[in-house]
Amino acid sequence: MVLPCLDEAAALPGVLTALPPGYRAIVVDNGSRDGSPEVAARHGAWVVREPRRGYGAAVHTGLEAAEAELVCVLDADGSFDPRQLPALVAPVAADTADLAVGRRRPTAAGIWPWHARAGTALVAALLRHRGVPLRDLSPIRVARREALLALGVTDRGFGYPLELLIRAAAAGWRIHERDVAYGRRAAGTRSKVSGSVRGTLRATRDFAAVLRAVDGRR
Repeated sequence: MVLPCLDEAAALPGVLTALPPGYRAIVVDNGSRDGSPEVAARHGAWVVREPRRGYGAAVHTGLEAAEAELVCVLDADGSFDPRQLPALVAPVAADTADLAVGRRRPTAAGIWPWHARAGTALVAALLRHRGVPLRDLSPIRVARREALLALGVTDRGFGYPLELLIRAAAAGWRIHERDVAYGRRAAGTRSKVSGSVRGTLRATRDFAAVLRAVDGRR
């Protein structure tokens, strides 16, 4: 399980102690200043450091470090319960899907801010227009490690999930979307995307750059 991490010390104990049996966590520290790497190590995680800032940079480094055939990617802020992962792993392990992703279902009002929800809905609609049958760009997903690396995703910022989905669809991947509970982040943590309008705008900028690059290659 790859967990991109930037200042998530308050959330990591809860996330790491909730790992299902047989799962091993790789925490990819992306420049934390709150002691996240030390907290992760104390709770049994393998800590890898990625000094280049960016969600995609952290995820890619985690994929390169991983040794398991199947790899899960999960936010480290406590908004997702890792015990939901086996249900996403199952179709990939059974070879009925090449990529399994979660569709966020907030567990309470106010968890998913309007600006983030609206931005996600817009990008998901653009994906469906391109033939990718998804309703969310959720940061929880499962696939085979070698296949993920072979896709050649180049974005190292917030556009990474979007480029991954576009490349996967173009490669004919069977994509399975499943509802997952999306809860409140641990106290003291904040989403780098939905936690502020500025973060959402930055992610939207990265998404737009990915779409322009894809269209430019056609």
